[in-house]
Amino acid sequence: MRKIALVVAVVLAAMSLAVSNAGAGTCTSVDWGSGPKTVFNGSGGSVTDIRSGRHECFDRLVIDTDLPGGGGYYVTYTDEVTYVGSGTPVPLRGGAKLFVMTYTPSYDENFEPTYQPANPQEVVDVTGYQTFRQVAWAGSWEGTTDLGLGVRARLPFRVFTLSNHIVVDVAHQW
Repeated sequence: MRKIALVVAVVLAAMSLAVSNAGAGTCTSVDWGSGPKTVFNGSGGSVTDIRSGRHECFDRLVIDTDLPGGGGYYVTYTDEVTYVGSGTPVPLRGGAKLFVMTYTPSYDENFEPTYQPANPQEVVDVTGYQTFRQVAWAGSWEGTTDLGLGVRARLPFRVFTLSNHIVVDVAHQW
């Protein structure tokens, strides 16, 4: 009985290792690129929340809006993200900086805020993320909302919309 139990344990351990190694190869490459991504489908609506998540192959930033189509965006790597209005640089941690702009303000038609981060320097907590280093507020002005996304390095990213969301994924590797 002990020999059978030992054989079963060895077989299960080998199967577990094979499954974990098979999953490790799923993130080996992406074809998202690191060039600017933009969609302009008009402006309007408003930002209602900003959140993030960790995934096996990428870190994700989600900007919630009150628009069924999510809204338009412009996302690009830049040497410096600046605060709207003043042009003062937004301090960001990381080896590369992504400028994230939505064509959706963080205020309503009466200029009442619809979203205000509790801490503009740390819009969401990305402690322990593999790629994200910091998400900082750069302001909301003339129908847009701007964020600075500090990342580990200039890595491929994609941007897409879902109902009521603009999603920015940054890969963990090329």
